[in-house]
Amino acid sequence: MANLSWNSSFMPLLLFLLSLAIFNHRHFYGFQSFLLSLSNGREPPFFSHFTSNSPPGHGDLQASLNDTAKLSKRVKVGIIEEGLARARNAIRHAAIARNYSSEKVEKFIPRGAVYRNAYAFHQSYIEMEKRFKVWTYKEGEPPIIHEGPGASIYAIEGHFISEIEDEKNPFRAHHPDEAHVFFLPFSVVNIVQYVYKPNVSDYWKPLKRLIADYIGVISEKYPYWNRSLGVDHFMVSCHDWAPHLSDANLQLYRNSIRVICNANTSEGFKLGKDVTLPEVHLPDGLLSQPVRHRSLAERTILAFFSGGSHGYIREILLHHWKGKDHEILAYEYLPKGLNYAELMRKTKFCLCPSGYEVASPRIVESIFMGCVPVIISVNYPPPFGDVLDWSKFSVQIPVEKIPEIKTLLKGISERRYRILQSRVLQVQRHFVLNRPAKRFDVIHMVLHSIWLRRLNVRLSY
Repeated sequence: MANLSWNSSFMPLLLFLLSLAIFNHRHFYGFQSFLLSLSNGREPPFFSHFTSNSPPGHGDLQASLNDTAKLSKRVKVGIIEEGLARARNAIRHAAIARNYSSEKVEKFIPRGAVYRNAYAFHQSYIEMEKRFKVWTYKEGEPPIIHEGPGASIYAIEGHFISEIEDEKNPFRAHHPDEAHVFFLPFSVVNIVQYVYKPNVSDYWKPLKRLIADYIGVISEKYPYWNRSLGVDHFMVSCHDWAPHLSDANLQLYRNSIRVICNANTSEGFKLGKDVTLPEVHLPDGLLSQPVRHRSLAERTILAFFSGGSHGYIREILLHHWKGKDHEILAYEYLPKGLNYAELMRKTKFCLCPSGYEVASPRIVESIFMGCVPVIISVNYPPPFGDVLDWSKFSVQIPVEKIPEIKTLLKGISERRYRILQSRVLQVQRHFVLNRPAKRFDVIHMVLHSIWLRRLNVRLSY
């Protein structure tokens, strides 16, 4: 990234080969350990809630050894871990040999500087397609469970739930015994919409109770949650409140994979355990394809932003740039007669400041419009950072540098801009929402992020 300043806590994840950062150092490999494992073929350590590998604070929740013996007779898992071990070996080999191995003709081959390690990513994706199975719990009724929004800035939540439950989805497990991970299909957006009551003393309580009760039902009915304390389970939500509601169950908050748009590392988001969900804005629910063939000569605007004064970052941005410069177009409300999408198509650098929360749909919108995203946020790890090197196709500007935006952007040479913009076009496929999902699109990239987290831990059953 030009003139960037990454949060130092994010660097181990971004320096990756295909490894994940630390969720709990007793469970997961850190960056250096994974690199070492490439050369000596080591496997990730076992997770067990009967050993020192247990997450802290769960002593009163652990099953007895006799209970586990009974559960183990009901659950087939050996073949799953064997398959994951083979997948790890294939990824190691691809990373070292700088090649891939596939049983079919690959129509798209990830290559180029936008990937941290294109060979490891490609092989990991191939292994995911070959092996990865997701079981969705059947309990619950719409609209709270098994249904989510198909429009608005939260649209990806509903589309993911619908896609993963589609009977034709190739990643759908037909029986929980064959699953690598287990999906908790509640919609935080719909929980808030249908259950939230303002002007009450504790409006969180009924929302959290729904989530806690759902986990209580599936953990009583099946052995899968209890055997791993939720480590191989995941939730998906794009609502701002998702991180807070996830602590309805301590194991969900600490152990499970939380796939969330509001990925704020200062508010409990754990790099390497949790997943940043891209915020895809579908105002009318209609899917679209990205802009590709726009002449760079038509991009006559240096930088553009339009949005409400939500949060301190936008307040600073609008204070310094709203109506102040003809090359930096900053609007709180877009004037009548101007078209938001068309302005993005005419812009070189699209400003993507955080709002009340860290996520912004403008990042995906910028990529869709072939505009280089300028990320202005704090404690926000961009989507798919395990795989994509955001410094190669975006710019990050620290909040304190907002007054210098024009100087910083003009300091990027025309040659460098052209490289950044061409790479934006290269990564577009990874942010397209298709129904049904397609290879390497946004839903499959989210699944790949979940696959990586499951790949990086061995479970002791």
